[in-house]
Amino acid sequence: MKRLTLLFCVLISSAWAFADAVEIDGIYYSLIIKTKEAGVTKSPSGYSGDIIIPEEIQYGGETYNVTSIEGFAFSSCSGLTSIVIPNGVVTIGEQAFYGCSGITSITIPNSVTTISLNAFNGCSGLTSVTIPNSVTTIGRSAFKACSNLISVTIGNGVTSIGSSAFYRCYNLTSVTIGTAVTTIGESAFSYCSRLTSVTIPNSVESIGGSAFWGCSNLTSVTIGKGVKSIGSTAFTNCSSLTSVHISDLESWCKIGFAYSGSNPLQYAHHLFMNGKEIVDLIIPSGVTTIGSFAFYGCSGITSITIPNSVTTISLNAFNGCTGLTSVSIPNSVTSIFGSAFYGCSSLTSVSLGNNDKLSIGSGVFAKCQELTDVYCNAETVPSTQDDAFTDSYIEYATLYVPVVAYDNYKNTVPWSGFGKIVTLDGELPEPKKCEMPTISYESGQLKFDCATEDVEYISEITDTDIKKYYDSSIPLTATYNISVYAMKLGYDNSEVATATLCWIDVEPKAEGITNSISEVKAFPVLIRSNGGVITVQGIDDGQQVAVYSVNGMQEGMSICHKSMATITTNLQSGDIAIIKIGTKSVKFVMK
Repeated sequence: MKRLTLLFCVLISSAWAFADAVEIDGIYYSLIIKTKEAGVTKSPSGYSGDIIIPEEIQYGGETYNVTSIEGFAFSSCSGLTSIVIPNGVVTIGEQAFYGCSGITSITIPNSVTTISLNAFNGCSGLTSVTIPNSVTTIGRSAFKACSNLISVTIGNGVTSIGSSAFYRCYNLTSVTIGTAVTTIGESAFSYCSRLTSVTIPNSVESIGGSAFWGCSNLTSVTIGKGVKSIGSTAFTNCSSLTSVHISDLESWCKIGFAYSGSNPLQYAHHLFMNGKEIVDLIIPSGVTTIGSFAFYGCSGITSITIPNSVTTISLNAFNGCTGLTSVSIPNSVTSIFGSAFYGCSSLTSVSLGNNDKLSIGSGVFAKCQELTDVYCNAETVPSTQDDAFTDSYIEYATLYVPVVAYDNYKNTVPWSGFGKIVTLDGELPEPKKCEMPTISYESGQLKFDCATEDVEYISEITDTDIKKYYDSSIPLTATYNISVYAMKLGYDNSEVATATLCWIDVEPKAEGITNSISEVKAFPVLIRSNGGVITVQGIDDGQQVAVYSVNGMQEGMSICHKSMATITTNLQSGDIAIIKIGTKSVKFVMK
């Protein structure tokens, strides 16, 4: 009694009294006087050897039930070789057995409800642990770095497995997760590199990021139908995975995978339902959204049937499904998000529904290098990112579209990039073509006109006088050869219209000297031909115009009316016509 000093403190919410630690049979306890409870606490000199904790102790004529192993009670006691925890202990406190590398086995009684954070962290001698049904919580890093732990059984009362709970338990080969667990924390089993299979029960709703990161020998994983979310990199570096097993496809489609590394299919490539591999994937009719990364890397799938209930195909949903050869998107789908079918390297045919609100995100069909046929039934061109078909060689593929929307697809990127665009009935519509423009000359300017509205004119004018000469006398015919065609987006270019513009001199005479050159009066004449018909524009009314062949035979004659004369001849394209206007003659090549 002389060694005992009692310290009382009055709490605001209760009148509990605590005593300083007391030592009984080599074990130190803190006492709760009011409730007659005792908690094993830290020894000033540490613990070693074999420790048996009694269910109750006697002190001061009173019986105290041992209900807890307090935080740090056996922390860093590397000489501790075994411990018996009595029935009645409810809590194993924070770092209670931290670094107790000498313990090879531990029995946790059915009374324990909480295993606190770091409780057995670094107990490298432990080889097996059974967590009873009474436990509801396994704290953060509770069994972290128990490097020789081989098997773990988690009872059916546990609802959460804390983050890093079994982190770096390198030799863990068997783990049984209880049927009440709803949460598996981040990195819970990370680097359990000898673990070969794991079953996630239906009770689990969330699997934290990196939960199984680096489980390099994991070959099979079963995901329960209750899982709603799997965190980023949950299965990253699980490179030995060969199969993923599920029991409910609708639930699988709804899982929110945070990233590609969240989905074990990234490595496994083969999805099994109730023991049978899914090759022909039929999405259940209750599914409205196919979740992000849902079938990422699942190369075992060769075909997909998507029901009319689906409205959204999410980001990367079928990315890397290299066995997929065709896909048909129903009319109900309004959104296909980025990279949904990226890298489906065997995909040859895609059919898109007639939903006029359809949008197609970035890279949706990128790197689908075997793509040959795309059928788009929507009469309104889908809102599509320019890179939707990047590296899919669509310049060698055929696009099939509604006839009423043919021109719109043809003029819209990236659809315009297809090598061939035809209607859904396989016909190639007669392309629209710009009308051939007309050429006229008025008030010193050439003018072009076209019956097709809003065209762009592409013209070329050459001057036959622009040559090198070496004689003292140079003929100046002042003749321009003119060609022009019309173009418009969505139309084929027009035929090329040609004409010759030349200046016919009036009786030349010197009327003064200008820069030492005699002034010559001349008037412009525009000459056109079409199928043997010659039109001469720019001469006075009543003026006679005659056309002769090069051998002197007259081919036709006309009198100018409204500044224009039209002469019908038998001359053909390429023939030279001698056009006589009054007393002046001009050579003209028929077009």
